[in-house]
Order: sequence, then structure tokens, then C-alpha cells
Amino acid sequence: MTLQLYPLWLYKLTVRAVSRAFVKCTKAQRLKKRNMRTLWINRITAASQEHGLKYPAFIVNLTIYEPKTFKSLAALAKRRRLEGFAPALGDGKEPEGIFSRVVQHH
Repeated sequence: MTLQLYPLWLYKLTVRAVSRAFVKCTKAQRLKKRNMRTLWINRITAASQEHGLKYPAFIVNLTIYEPKTFKSLAALAKRRRLEGFAPALGDGKEPEGIFSRVVQHH
């Protein structure tokens, strides 16, 4: 005869709670990605409107007519993502031809 430490209903509740936590975690991750994409598009839209462009026109013109600029922006974004924001700036100067609103406080 084996000794049952916990009742069976407690085990079922625990399994159900863990599975619900996984479902909620997955939904939260999707929601976070959606919110970040919306924020990203809003920021690009605002920056492009400062220069008299709309978001789709800005992206199309950047990718088609300025591939080197687009490539350098993509490399900068990738470097910032991999290294973290502050170390990616290096000496605090942006690469040539790229303007940023980054303000460093020393």
C-alpha cells in the first residue's frame, strides 16, 4: 500500500493551474509583440511626418532608393539589440550619415 501525501483533487487543480499559466503566458507574449510593433510603427510615422513623409512612402523610399542607408540603419538596430542600448553607441557618436535623438548623460 502506498501512502498518498496529497489528495487527487489537489493534483488536478495544480495541473490545471500550470496549464492555464502557460496559455496566459503565450497570450501575453503575443500581445507584447503586437504592442511593440504598434509602438515602433507610431515612432517611425511620427519621425517621418516631421519631414513631410508618410510611413509607407518613407519605408518604400528608404528600402528601394537608399539601400545603403537602410542597411546601415538595420546594422545599427541589430547592434543595439545585441549589445544593449548604451554600449552600442560606443564613443557616443552616431555612424556617419545617421542622426539620432539619443542624449547621453554623463
